[in-house]
Parts: sequence; structure tokens; C-alpha cells
Amino acid sequence: MNESLLTQLRDLQPELAAIRQDIHAHPEIGMEEERTAALVAAKLRGWGIAVTEGIGRHGVVGTLKGRLPGQRAIGLRADMDALMIHEATGKPYASTNQGLMHACGHDGHTTMLLGAAKYLAEHRDFAGTVQFIFQPAEEGRGGAKAMLADGLFERFPVDAVYGLHNMPELPLGHFAIRPGPFMAAPDRWVVTFRGTGGHGGATPHLSTDVTVLQAQFILALQTVVSRNISAIDPAVISVGAIEGGSFGSTNVMPAEIRVGGTARSFTPAVRDTMERRMTELAQGLAASFGCTAEVAYRRNGTPLVNHAEQTAVAARAAASLAGAAQVNDQAPAFTGGEDFAYMLDARPGAFIFMGQGAGGATSEGLHTPTYDFNDDAIPHGVGYWVSLVREELKLG
Repeated sequence: MNESLLTQLRDLQPELAAIRQDIHAHPEIGMEEERTAALVAAKLRGWGIAVTEGIGRHGVVGTLKGRLPGQRAIGLRADMDALMIHEATGKPYASTNQGLMHACGHDGHTTMLLGAAKYLAEHRDFAGTVQFIFQPAEEGRGGAKAMLADGLFERFPVDAVYGLHNMPELPLGHFAIRPGPFMAAPDRWVVTFRGTGGHGGATPHLSTDVTVLQAQFILALQTVVSRNISAIDPAVISVGAIEGGSFGSTNVMPAEIRVGGTARSFTPAVRDTMERRMTELAQGLAASFGCTAEVAYRRNGTPLVNHAEQTAVAARAAASLAGAAQVNDQAPAFTGGEDFAYMLDARPGAFIFMGQGAGGATSEGLHTPTYDFNDDAIPHGVGYWVSLVREELKLG
């Protein structure tokens, strides 16, 4: 364990925690991170780092060259956006923007990368260039693709790019990573069933009933993963919304019901199977009930696949900071989705999870109203970035 580096970074923690809590109090959803992006740019400039703003709308890149000779360049990426969730933490720095909240720790991610930028600007003992990439709109609004379309890696060339995400379930100071497929494609789907509807008390026998149809569909949907996909291929289909009818008129059978949810997969073949079988089940069942079905399956992202060489580099960097016993370099794949996957499609790199689940952190999970990032994790995240730069951009 590099206790010397962690001790130095703990001295920065009060300053960085204040930044994190300020960002937390002023959350902005994807593609609206104007205040956050301005704060990031101002901090970077204040530390003597070259800054470019407005990449993919609100993306910010800080460029820092080491004092040692070297031609390699790496990118370090953090996300800045919040979620549409009403905060219920009761913290003194809770959201001041009604209905918006940093419920995924992006406030912490942004702060930790800022902390690394500050430290490295003061300790330029590396050979090459670091591109600090602050991305808007990770939560389903296309921020990575927007930055890439705006020439991110053409304007700021890198040999490798790295990302990080906090994990409340992982102990503080621990890290988890794996080569190959690591996170899933986060697809979304909506099926709309249409029938005649009717009077549920007097003439249900004269109606085509979409309520029973949607119930049969939801049950049949559970067979897609269990009977159409190999048991060794991870996959998830979940229902997240059902909409139809009115509680003001519960004797009326609705003529339309919508069912929606998410689907997660790691390979194109499994993804294709889920979309095909969902469509076949919806349309086949609808026809048997005398109804119709409209299926909208949205491929909302791409699987996150870590490159083997960069995964090994990231694991070594984490181990040099935390100790080998604190790093799981064969962590199980995770069915959450991550926009950083598009950057890994464009350049070699790796994505790692960092634990924050001890030392005073909330036990609540990501995307919940009572989640809060653990400020005690800040030195560990900053330390990982610094160790990664030293591992990737060492002389010789």
C-alpha cells in the first residue's frame, strides 16, 4: 500500500470534499451541465492546466504535460451528470434543484479526477501527456458519443483511455476489474397492446382484453432468458413500467396497455435473441387474444469490453496504491450499463470499480433517493488516478 501518497491526498480531502458537496448541491441532468462544466474548467485553469470547453456540448478536457520527455498520452475520464430523482438524504448539502439528484456518485467521480489534476499539476513527475476528460450525459443521453462525434480523440489523441466508477457494495479502498466484457448493453423496450376494451362488469365477453394479455406476456417474457439463452451467457429482462386504464373508472377495461422495461446482454447474439423472442411473444400472444402489439426495442448502448493490456495496467496501478489483496482483477461481469463503453470501442482502455462502502458511507445503493457519495473515498480515487499515470507514463 502506498500510504505516503494516501497521506498526502488526505491533506487535500477537505478542499476536495467541499467541491464535491458543492456539485452535489447543484445537480444537472445530461446535456445541461453548464454550471458543473464551468466549475471544472475554472478549477483546471486555476491549477495551470490547459482547458478546452464545449466538446459534445458541455464536455471539458484538461491537457497536462509531464516534465519528463515522453510521447505517450492517456485519457482519464469522469462523468458529470445527475439523475431525475427527488433526494431524501437530509444532508446539509442536499440538492437545491428540485427533482434532480447526484444519486450515482458522478459528483464524486468529477471531484476525484479534479483532485488528480491538481496533484499532478503540482507533481509533474511523469513522461508524456494526460488528457483529463470530463464527460456530460452518461445517464442515457449520449454524452460519450457526442464527445466522440465532436472529434474527442482526434483533437486530444490518446494511446489509452481509462474510466472509474464507485461501488457502494465494495469495501472502502478496494478495487474490482476484469478483462473482456465487464458491463452490459443497457437496452430499453416498450410493448403497446391494443384491443377494443369494454365494460368489465356488464359485457367483458364482448371485449378483447389487453389486461389479461399483458399479464400473459409478462409471464411468457420470463422464459426468454431461461429457455432461449444458454445458461452460461448472462442476460436480464425486467419489467419496469405498466400503464393502462384508470382508477377513476375501474369498471372499464382499457383498450390500450403499455409495458416497458430493460434488457441487458454482453454479446450481439444474445441481444438479437432477446429482441426477436420478445417481438415474437408479444405479437403471437396479441394475435391469440384478438389484439395487436407494437414493439419498440431500443438498443440504448453497447457492452463495455475492457482491453487485456490496459486492464493489467489498471490492476497494477490499483495494487500499487491499495495493495494486491485489495484488488480483484477477475471480478464478475456486472449487468449495469456504462456510456464509457463507446470510448473503449474507439481506443484501448479499461474501466474499474472503486469501493466506497465503509468508513461512514451510506449503505444505500446507486440510483436511490438516499444514496450519497462517501467523501472518505476521495483520496483512494485520486490515488488510483495518480498511480495509473505513473504506471502508464513512466520513463523508459
